[in-house]
Amino acid sequence: MSTNSAGIGRGRSASEGGGPDRAAADAAPPGEPPGTLDAGSGPRAAASGGDATTSAWSHLRPLVLRLHFYAGVFVAPLLIIASLTGLLYVFSPQIEQAVYDRELHVSPAGTAQPLADQVEAARLVRPDDEMRSVRPGPTATDTTQVIFHAPDLPESYHRTVFVDPYTTEVRGVLETYGSGQALPVRGWIDWLHRGLHLGDVGRLYSELAASWLWLIVSVGAVLWVLRRRSDRRARAVLAPSGGPAGRRRTLSWHGSVGIWAAGGLVLLSATGLTWSTFAGENVNQLRAALSWDTPAVSTELPASGVDTSGPPGGGADVGVDQVWAAVVAAGLTGPVEITPPEEPGTAYRVAEQGRVWPTEQDSAAVDPATGEVLEVLRFDDYPLAAKLARWGIDAHMGFLFGWVNQAVLVLLAGSLLGVIFWGYRMWWLRRPTRAAASSFGRPPARGAWRRIPGRVLAPVILLGVVIAYFLPLLGASLLVFLLIDILLGRRDRRRAAPIEAPPGPDDGTEIGALAEADAASAVVGAPSGVAADHATTGAGRTGRTDTDTAGGA
Repeated sequence: MSTNSAGIGRGRSASEGGGPDRAAADAAPPGEPPGTLDAGSGPRAAASGGDATTSAWSHLRPLVLRLHFYAGVFVAPLLIIASLTGLLYVFSPQIEQAVYDRELHVSPAGTAQPLADQVEAARLVRPDDEMRSVRPGPTATDTTQVIFHAPDLPESYHRTVFVDPYTTEVRGVLETYGSGQALPVRGWIDWLHRGLHLGDVGRLYSELAASWLWLIVSVGAVLWVLRRRSDRRARAVLAPSGGPAGRRRTLSWHGSVGIWAAGGLVLLSATGLTWSTFAGENVNQLRAALSWDTPAVSTELPASGVDTSGPPGGGADVGVDQVWAAVVAAGLTGPVEITPPEEPGTAYRVAEQGRVWPTEQDSAAVDPATGEVLEVLRFDDYPLAAKLARWGIDAHMGFLFGWVNQAVLVLLAGSLLGVIFWGYRMWWLRRPTRAAASSFGRPPARGAWRRIPGRVLAPVILLGVVIAYFLPLLGASLLVFLLIDILLGRRDRRRAAPIEAPPGPDDGTEIGALAEADAASAVVGAPSGVAADHATTGAGRTGRTDTDTAGGA
């Protein structure tokens, strides 16, 4: 990430379109207008470094800018993968409907057969499997899905038998995944987005991307808005500026598109973390501690008169048809999943599966012996936190508002890819143009944290520790960034260190001049190095150039 200091010092010549304006633009960090330097470095720092009224932001800005730069450079490849695989997942419901048309759809043909007969037809196909639940077709053209436990498959996978509700013909048997009954194609895309099919190791990529996305976006939004605060017009923040192609126009696209997408990207980051390995566990613990868990209907039967000695379903059972009719009468009119009693003394559980707005997530418990509805839990009665979690997850997956939701996700993914492209382009435009072909753009100046007062730095460190506790991969990767930055800084300092050579026979004049310059500086008060530079011709003398400070800590 460091650059060739000599190349930085040369830049473009005036004949190549450089000149003072270009030099000023090259000197400015990302997010800073040409002709200025980072706060806390250079002339501006000299003017304000001793001002006690300097705002906390003026101290923090160089550090925040450097964090945004490094996080963007290193995490952007993960975000690109997440965006592309997420785009593919957005369209997975349509892909699923097309690929599995035979299993999912039928032509209406009179009156549907009893649900119990459809379940029995499925049992004949899977006689050795234990039935888990049944989903009646929500429309007249949908098949009935009879779901069986599959202990030979990975966790959260089941086998589903698709039955024609009019003829009880079995239309197919497929492996399905998760509570959403994802069929093989959608399940494959899901795991591609979640972990690149690399198992637990692959899931670290998506957690890293989700852990950093909200931080990069939030920091970038703050940098952009505060940069434009002098221009009180909303257009300065929300719309890209015109002008000739270059870093300033690229920056305006990077910032304005990022502002428009910021809210949605933060939402995707937050909801994505709920599926992650480490942060997801912390989120679950936090929700439990704050009583934000999603409520569930109780399936425990009243103790009086209940025989709990036999196997599940061994007693009187009114059957799935009467159970279905009972919950419809109780108001559960959306698509439902009916789960038989799992053990003696428990009831049927019937839960709505509608995930399109308005959300249909009511559930009920039904006595298997009498068909009586024992309890109904309405989605309207959920705590606000549980509702927000449900809506956020469904929006993340593109279900909540149907095709509108899908269109918004496409725009968000495209915006993120565009912001990343413009960010990398700005980095490229800041490269030394006469340096070696492998040189990269300059990062913001190192050492900004050294100039932050303790009263400002202490709360920032404390906040960072708290965030790292809840998002462990973010904290660990941040430490890696810091270690790399320290190593690069030490390398740059070694490269920039002056090379001391023993005096030769022709160096007497220069040594004498240096001594006279030091004596003169003691009288006049000028720094000896400045006087020496004027007193010598520079022959045989090496020292640190202005460009060397770019890599110093």
